Amino acid sequence: MNGIEQARKTAQELTYLTGFGNEHSSEAVPGALPVGRNSPQRAPLGLYAEQLSGSAFTEPRAHNRRSWLYRIHPSAQHPAFTRADNGAIRTAPFTDTVPDPNRLRWNPLPDPAPGTDFVAGLWTLGGNGDATQRTGMAVHLYYANSPMERRVFSSADGELLIVPEQGGLLIRTEFGLLHAEPGHVALIPRGVRFRVEPLADAVRGYVCENYGAPFQLPDLGPIGANGLANARDFQAPTAAYEDVEGPVEVLNKYCGNLWTATYDHSPLDVVAWHGNHVPYVYDLRRFNVIGTISYDHPDPSIFTVLTSPSDTPGLAGVDFVVFAPRWLVGEDTFRPPYFHRNVMSEYMGLIEGAYDAKAEGFVPGGGSLHNMMSAHGPDRETFEKASAAELKPQKIDDGLAFMFETRWPVTLTGQAQDADHLQTSYDDVWQGLERHFRP
Repeated sequence: MNGIEQARKTAQELTYLTGFGNEHSSEAVPGALPVGRNSPQRAPLGLYAEQLSGSAFTEPRAHNRRSWLYRIHPSAQHPAFTRADNGAIRTAPFTDTVPDPNRLRWNPLPDPAPGTDFVAGLWTLGGNGDATQRTGMAVHLYYANSPMERRVFSSADGELLIVPEQGGLLIRTEFGLLHAEPGHVALIPRGVRFRVEPLADAVRGYVCENYGAPFQLPDLGPIGANGLANARDFQAPTAAYEDVEGPVEVLNKYCGNLWTATYDHSPLDVVAWHGNHVPYVYDLRRFNVIGTISYDHPDPSIFTVLTSPSDTPGLAGVDFVVFAPRWLVGEDTFRPPYFHRNVMSEYMGLIEGAYDAKAEGFVPGGGSLHNMMSAHGPDRETFEKASAAELKPQKIDDGLAFMFETRWPVTLTGQAQDADHLQTSYDDVWQGLERHFRP
């Protein structure tokens, strides 16, 4: 059995804890979790007790994120970190280019060189804010064809929302293992260490690095108690540890740069844990779509899976939005997304199939960027077809698209602005829209 086959077998056998934001607990060895206290004088089984805080100690209980880890070696037991090559990873503030009001679209990343793992395959498109101030976000893409051999990665700058598009991933974290296929998302909290093993010869996808407040489920308001993403469908790992001695490279993304240290053991050595600062995996096809049953196309905010709130109510640092399979039944309604300009900035990606507002050019693995107040909407072919369509109930089930929507403009990296896979004729999709005005 080769490495990919073994990883697939492991991925298929995983069990999970369920619920978003829950106070979970798990132990890989019975008796590893202390009872009645977090840090006893001597932790069970000779383990070290360690708290991992994803929020300030004094944040309100509803927003406080922390987990207690019981591990073979304390995290403090490591040599000094030294600077490593950043590769194609970039971090806010983005100053390579000026914010661009033009509509932009990219084809998928070119094939990676042999031996490219997940970290080496990360490529930053752009973002906003300032990672050192814990504000804003970044858009990355990845394309990898090799496992992270004796390498572990974490980002102190933000949490990572991983969106596979081609090929599945086995993600080994300090808390246990996650299996994410195209159509799933994996959420790795700030500071959590992990390793990625591809479940195919080549894997590709998108990453949102959220520098701001941790993602949470959006409030439902007048929708009521149910709908959108259900907390019970988020799956957290059960404890699983590596008792591995010998050199392991630990890569730490810190204030925009990669730092490396070689440990004499694997840091994925947590035998038991409890808390709510934990990784998750979520199946986007379980999203409960809410839509119109009368007229008009609703705003895309109703497709929000996760949101990172800002200091202004309703104005997100970043929203993660999915356009999942759904029925369209609006009467006397132009059913695709309407023409609009938006104070928010939108990066869209496509996981599979086609997007109902763009007939051509927007392909899986590619993406488009419409910065704030950039006019956009359906292309000419989509507009003409939808304007003449018979308005019978229609099922949209041949595509899965998503959006990273953010309060600030997304400034490109130099490599994204000059990329060979940047489409130079994106504006053409709106040419030829005829004048229909009849006074």
